[in-house]
Amino acid sequence: MPEKLLVFETVLEELGQNIVSVRSGSDALREILRREFAVILLDVNMPDIDGFETAGLIRRYKRSAHTPIIFITSYADEVQTVRGYSLGAVDYILSPVVPEVLRSKVKVFVDLHLMQRRLRVQADERVALAQAEAARVAAEESTQRAGFLSHASSVLGGSLDLEVGARRLIELVVPGLADRATVVLPGETDDHTQVFRSEGSPPEVSGCPMTSLEPDERDAIARSMAERRVVQVAREVEGSGWGPPAAAVPLMIGQKVLGTLWIDPVRDAANPLHWGTLEDLAGRAAIAFENARLYRTLQVEIEERRAAETKLQESSRRKDEFLAMLSHELRNPLAPIRNALEVIRRVAPPDPKLSWATDVTGRQVKHLTRLVEELLDVARISQGKIALQTEVLDLRTVISMALETARPALESRSHRVTHRLPDHPVLLRGDAARLAQVVSNLLHNAAKYTESGGDVSVVLEVTSGLASITVSDTGIGIEADLLPNVFDLFEQGKRSLDRSQGGLGVGLTLVQRLVRLHKGDVSVTSRGAGQGSTFRVVLPCLSEVVTPQAEPDVPAAEAAATSASRVLVVDDNRDAAATTAMCLEIAGHEVRTVHDGLQALALAPTFAPDVVVLDIGLPGLDGYAVAARLRALPQTSRSLMIAVTGYGRDAERQQALDAGFDAHLVKPAEPVRLVELIARWRESAAGGAGSAAPFTA
Repeated sequence: MPEKLLVFETVLEELGQNIVSVRSGSDALREILRREFAVILLDVNMPDIDGFETAGLIRRYKRSAHTPIIFITSYADEVQTVRGYSLGAVDYILSPVVPEVLRSKVKVFVDLHLMQRRLRVQADERVALAQAEAARVAAEESTQRAGFLSHASSVLGGSLDLEVGARRLIELVVPGLADRATVVLPGETDDHTQVFRSEGSPPEVSGCPMTSLEPDERDAIARSMAERRVVQVAREVEGSGWGPPAAAVPLMIGQKVLGTLWIDPVRDAANPLHWGTLEDLAGRAAIAFENARLYRTLQVEIEERRAAETKLQESSRRKDEFLAMLSHELRNPLAPIRNALEVIRRVAPPDPKLSWATDVTGRQVKHLTRLVEELLDVARISQGKIALQTEVLDLRTVISMALETARPALESRSHRVTHRLPDHPVLLRGDAARLAQVVSNLLHNAAKYTESGGDVSVVLEVTSGLASITVSDTGIGIEADLLPNVFDLFEQGKRSLDRSQGGLGVGLTLVQRLVRLHKGDVSVTSRGAGQGSTFRVVLPCLSEVVTPQAEPDVPAAEAAATSASRVLVVDDNRDAAATTAMCLEIAGHEVRTVHDGLQALALAPTFAPDVVVLDIGLPGLDGYAVAARLRALPQTSRSLMIAVTGYGRDAERQQALDAGFDAHLVKPAEPVRLVELIARWRESAAGGAGSAAPFTA
């Protein structure tokens, strides 16, 4: 009833506490769920749920299971009293209430609640303080442990010597973690096992044999390594029972055991953290010992490899010296033999038999002279004593010289020889005599290994600034197992017992080395025995000089305006490159096309282009990187660089100029614009500027 609530609030107001009043059991349960109460005054008679049922529900909640309940009732018989106390009531107050009695009883429970709250706060504070202290101690121990292990890693990793590492491990353990320590590093045999132990005070680390260890120590160490675990050994202290144990801790990386650390006794053995520290220390020591072992193995391998390389180099040097000496010694008697043969030809009377004998001798002297020259050339190249006499030459002339040189060998076996050369000169910088020697050796090789009446062909082609000389035959071919080694010194295929082919196996070696001196490459292919062989020599050429055709006279001014330039077009789009090149060729320029940055950088030194039309979006090296490298080459440092790209914003234009380009054209660039740029650049260069100011498209 509202009047009762008002009376209770008035009576209890003097206590100065927070009073919550509700009019039904449901409202009471709702408030109990929201907060904690010191005491509950509960009327037995309520409209929806009576006081006893409400009290039963209150006791089901954990928060209010032990909250004091005082029943207010107008009458109380024995049955109600028993029921109320069974539900956890602490008192009954009959209505009408006496204010002093109600106030005093409620005050008792309020004071008790406040005291419990204070005790709970104090208990929580003590628990928090204890936890903080434990955390502080744990943090200090963890910091000390981390510092110790960090120091241990630094100390153990400071040396790649096993003995030094073992001594340092013992010094870390004694006397901080134990009184005595032993490190055992097993070898392949017992004789190779290394044992280090600390003795005396202050402790001194020294090596010792395994047999000097105590039996229980040896047994624990053996078990630790075999079982890959820590093995403890109990220690009995005379007169005081059992003391701290000793322990054998395996030094392991994964499942690999590198040794064992013996500690006697283990201090603070009851602390699990201490055992964790020992195991971590053992793990770090194992890593350091494994690094030392790997380093020692690597040192041995390096020393063995160096010794082998030195031996090979010495062997190669002696071989080269022997070849050089042999060649020189063989050349000495050849000169008088050849001279004497010539004297006989001049003074001897005409005689068919004598003529036949001198011809045979002359051919064999030439053959022997050629073999000696090949040996000498190989020796010179191996020793780096050969110098090329380079000049600008026409490769067609070189091939003609080689054909003439090899003609006797080819005709002696009735071979059919064909050759196909370009109609225009193919220029490159090289040694004419040495290049003719290369082609001649390949022709002699074809003649030697092709049955009589076979076919031998020589083809010269030029593609993308590279000259390709192909020598093919229909001879005995090359077996698959010989192909990878065909250019090795003294390497030859299977010979018949009569050795009808002859030779020393140095001709192809000489071909390879001379081609490489000319910055070229040589390769061989063959379908197998009886299928012939094909040798291909690739050399960088300066240019293909197109034979000029007769044209009507043009005015001098027009001739100057259409003066030809060497233009290098670099574009990974082959069609774009081809059409750009065609337009420039129609305008009278000499054009080369390549399709990536590396090809451009390889061709630039030999082609020396006046103009470079460079795509930005190239595979591998982009156009900016290629332009920077071309600017660093002396042949292209002052060339006109034109960037061609699909990006036309001001930022891209500026980036192209910053990268070293003189002009920037947006795809699709108009051929007329490109030709105009080149013409303006040539006019500027002719005027003394050397290089035009940057152009912008």
